[in-house]
Amino acid sequence: MTGRITLVGPAHPYKGGGARHTTELAHRLSALGHETGIESWRAQYPAALYPGTQTITDPEGKPYPDTRHDLAWYRPDGWWRTGRRLADENDLVVLTLFSPVQVPAYLGVLAGIRSRRGSGTRVVALCHNVLPHERRAVDVSLVRALLRRVDGVLTHSAEQGRLAEGLLGPARPRPVVAEMPPHLPETGGAPADGASEERRHLLFFGIVRPYKGVDVLLRALAEGAPDDVTLTVAGEFWGGSSELADLTEELGLTGRVRFREGYVPADELPELLAGADALVLPYRSATATQNVWLAHEHGLPVIATRAGTLADHVRDGVDGLLCEPGDTADLARALTAFYEPGVPARLRAGVRPVEAEPYWRAYTDRLLSA
Repeated sequence: MTGRITLVGPAHPYKGGGARHTTELAHRLSALGHETGIESWRAQYPAALYPGTQTITDPEGKPYPDTRHDLAWYRPDGWWRTGRRLADENDLVVLTLFSPVQVPAYLGVLAGIRSRRGSGTRVVALCHNVLPHERRAVDVSLVRALLRRVDGVLTHSAEQGRLAEGLLGPARPRPVVAEMPPHLPETGGAPADGASEERRHLLFFGIVRPYKGVDVLLRALAEGAPDDVTLTVAGEFWGGSSELADLTEELGLTGRVRFREGYVPADELPELLAGADALVLPYRSATATQNVWLAHEHGLPVIATRAGTLADHVRDGVDGLLCEPGDTADLARALTAFYEPGVPARLRAGVRPVEAEPYWRAYTDRLLSA
């Protein structure tokens, strides 16, 4: 059965995986025959709460044509009006949750939807993160208030599902779990000629926050990687790079580590990935990430921790290596093992690009059942 669906979440000009996911999901639902729209943001977060650049000029994929940009964090009157309109127009509204900062607006949208008595519009919370990795007490209260007011909840891992279930309470339906499907930026993939020679260079890519474990990677690099191996840390540094720069100097790594600060647009990714032997994801904790698939799309092995769903996408000893989260010694062991003679080439030969279609079929089925 088809119907009218609106996804409430970021879309271009907002950047990053969240905007790509919302946009790709809209395209996929439309291809299934659903009349689909996106209700995006004119202003999603106060600048003080998101220290990086929120928007970009060039889209990182095909924009979705039926996209509105009416919501603003500073216009609560607009939240309720949007909810009233969505109730009149939709069978299903999907609220994409990335941060508790969004919850007040979503509660306003929900109030508008519920004010249309008898509308029959279902509301599902699609949780990219049920709670932040670095959370406050108010975050728990906000997310609990949202999840207990919607008709269904979807999370991207069993661990996140259990977290949501604890917030929902015993009288509510259990969350639906669906593995996050690939929604990669359009970068052209791996070079046609491949890259067999060792670069003696590693890459960390993504927003740099404490839970991502870059400090653990720096300590492991000093402890376990050969002295001629270098590292690039590329991405937006949450709170600045001075603390990690000081640690780099303290560890004697100043000549071996480069900080490439700022958002990395899609057209710069191929060169960045082509210059590395492996992508390293030293996360202390994780929900879901596209970076394993992004590396594999470019023919690159991945050294990752077993945090969250990372280990589900890395075949240990085949297309990458795994280690324990937050464990400097174990990451150092993995870096040492990676640079054993012949290992980088063997792991690179084991890399295969992800086949997206089965993931998306399962994902849309689970979402529509939530």
